[in-house]
Amino acid sequence: MHTSSSSNGRRRFLRQAALGLGAAALAGSPLPALGKSAQEKKLGVALVGLGSYSTHKLAPAFAHTQYCRLAGIVTGTPDKAKKWREQYGIPQKNIYDYHNFDRIAENPDIDIVYVVLPNAMHADYVIRAARAGKHVICEKPFDVSVKKAAAAVEACTRAGVLLQIGYRCQYDPYHLEVMRIGREKVLGELKLIRASHSFFGVHGNNWRFTNKALAGGGALMDVGVYALQAARYSTGMEPIGVSALAFNTYKDKMDGMEESMLFTLKFPGDISAQLFGSYVAREEFLDISAEKGHYGLRPAFGYDPVQGYVLDQPMNFPHHNQQAVQMDAFARNILDGTAVVASGEDGLQDMRIIEAIYRSARKNGKLVKI
Repeated sequence: MHTSSSSNGRRRFLRQAALGLGAAALAGSPLPALGKSAQEKKLGVALVGLGSYSTHKLAPAFAHTQYCRLAGIVTGTPDKAKKWREQYGIPQKNIYDYHNFDRIAENPDIDIVYVVLPNAMHADYVIRAARAGKHVICEKPFDVSVKKAAAAVEACTRAGVLLQIGYRCQYDPYHLEVMRIGREKVLGELKLIRASHSFFGVHGNNWRFTNKALAGGGALMDVGVYALQAARYSTGMEPIGVSALAFNTYKDKMDGMEESMLFTLKFPGDISAQLFGSYVAREEFLDISAEKGHYGLRPAFGYDPVQGYVLDQPMNFPHHNQQAVQMDAFARNILDGTAVVASGEDGLQDMRIIEAIYRSARKNGKLVKI
């Protein structure tokens, strides 16, 4: 009886320690402060590329932003330009195509350019935006190679503009709590991380499934990046090696790209992360095992509200619009002169790891140093 009471007391203590939610968790978060800034204005954002993500997620998110507004668009489709102009009241002078994009430098209404194009076009438009003197948000992954991503980081540094990669999870309170628990070792030393982001999309006709030149790769370059990111920010460490295997079950699909990628990252201290991205599975989670218990997020990475747990207790944060929070955080970085959380260097590091993952997969899972 005494043993049971002691065990229950210990579990209550661990729950309370791990569930340091709300203000306590966010107080140590990397989000910029939300007090008065040197300038009180909404920064103008131009979306470059009006595909599904811009249409269904980013544009509606501006209804929830405090520090930025939809001010312009860049599209090669006149019908889209007309529809967006009418729907969002965008002035004609703030509408560009891919040929006259560089004239955006002359437009004081545009403070931020948000690149939402196929992967292989990311760095090119980040560089063009930087040369135009605009701050830049670039969707993930940064591009299709370390070389191009590095050139984009250099261009932004040279132009004196800020660069954010669209890693919206890094601004989400559930993910921030996962970071806190791991980095503060609330449940002791981390041992094992498991993460997957997958959906059944192999039969899709989007460029992600059909055009290797634009996508740069298959599931790893799309959903697998979330699992990779989670392993890095949940530990606060960088991996030192990777072993990876690529799979294809539909031989007539994916244009030479991987349908699924299974990869294991080795971190210092013998921590390992078993990660998965796939277009033929249906799972989405982040589970972390530590010395004194486990915690994680289910679902973790998609557009449905995140849900989390610590030991056997649910996390409890108010849900919010991830895209709005991410854009507002970047706007505050600009207004307040603070460092960007999901920075260009962060995206560049992911590209280094991604290239190592592909090298290992080509060697049938041989361990590759990073």
